[in-house]
Amino acid sequence: MLGAATSSVRRVGALCTLAGRCVHTEARIAQMGLTLPEPSSPKGSYISCTPLGDTVIMTAGHLPFDPSTGELMTGKVGDDCTVEDGAKAASHVALGLLSTLKKELGDLDRIKRVVKLVGFVNCVDGFAQQPQVINGASDLIGEILQERGVHARSAVGTNALPLNVPVEIEAIIEIEK
Repeated sequence: MLGAATSSVRRVGALCTLAGRCVHTEARIAQMGLTLPEPSSPKGSYISCTPLGDTVIMTAGHLPFDPSTGELMTGKVGDDCTVEDGAKAASHVALGLLSTLKKELGDLDRIKRVVKLVGFVNCVDGFAQQPQVINGASDLIGEILQERGVHARSAVGTNALPLNVPVEIEAIIEIEK
């Protein structure tokens, strides 16, 4: 985490050191060897995100797409997906969420903070490791956004998700005007 002293040199959204060197969010993603996918289109009668005034954006639930193939990831955690598979899918959803936010905001440095993630895990009865699965998204968002990525969260197990995906995640994001 960046210390409180960093705020005096922090530009809007950029990650800065005490020496004043700032790294933009998208540069941070590239430094990590990651690429934002193309924003996915809604799979039903809804939109990908909805602004709430000019300081908050609520996203729709996002599904996991494999970045190497572009294919939708499917499976039930505890049956044909492991906890690790589910966490990997959740990390892909995190990149999808950021891609949607990039499209909506134009610049990921406008993210002031991630307020909350709500993650759903398609899992077998008796499965109790939903938090470990959704950590895939939480950990990646935290690594990319640093202090701006610290968030509240829910991790919920369910017996089915749309299109048989292993995870679906939505977010509430506070933004800079």
